[in-house]
Amino acid sequence: MLDIKNVTISKKEDNRLLVKDFNFTLNQGDKAVIIGEEGNGKSTLLKFIYDKNLIETYCDYSGQILGGSKLGYLEQEMNEKWLNSSVADFLSEVDIYSCSDPSIWTMNIDASLFSSNQLMKTLSGGEKVKIRLIKLLAEEPDVLLMDEPTNDLDISTLEWLEDFINHSKCPILFVSHDEAMIENTANVIIHLEQVKRKTEPKYTIVYMGYKEYVEKRLSGLQKQEMVARKQREDYKKQMQRWQQIYNKVDNRQDTISRGNPAGADY
Repeated sequence: MLDIKNVTISKKEDNRLLVKDFNFTLNQGDKAVIIGEEGNGKSTLLKFIYDKNLIETYCDYSGQILGGSKLGYLEQEMNEKWLNSSVADFLSEVDIYSCSDPSIWTMNIDASLFSSNQLMKTLSGGEKVKIRLIKLLAEEPDVLLMDEPTNDLDISTLEWLEDFINHSKCPILFVSHDEAMIENTANVIIHLEQVKRKTEPKYTIVYMGYKEYVEKRLSGLQKQEMVARKQREDYKKQMQRWQQIYNKVDNRQDTISRGNPAGADY
């Protein structure tokens, strides 16, 4: 379990709030996705959850991460310090053969690569993701955090990743813009938004699939539009009534003025 309590994050450069009073508990079996427009703080929130130090240079923050879970974090981009390392050196810190998670052996990757001197930077996008995930799984985390894991992946690797997420023993919290993958994997939706002309952060958490969430959201927006349209029509009718009353009063006043001009002496 991962307990996220009262998290507020703002950007230092302009004090813009990205997240305000965010609360969420990630439970066993959850495959939770963070969605939202670019710049709404998705990756920043994920970094905060993993390690507050990752955002301290550009954000102010408050809040707590509780639960004592061991976190595994797949960054959006591979750390540059490993790009010129060999695959063997990259994996040298872990014992992949003692990993108890069977998912580590479902990646359809040549095992000879594990002891290869091939540089990490020469791997394909899919190979990099798989090798990085192998290392994470070998560390046997309790919770897996992934930031845009579908970047640069081919179709077969995307399909593998979906299957991996669905069958992972770990609860997973991930950021993604890939609607197909979200629809095929997520059972919790966390939607970060900026409302009131992007001056105020808002978040929505629902325990349902992505397709159902989108349908309910569209239905809600349509209802809001119907209410807003009725309010506009009612306002227009109200203004028309006031205009009619004003015209009647104005016409009567004009009649009185012409019947009794200013300065007349009776």
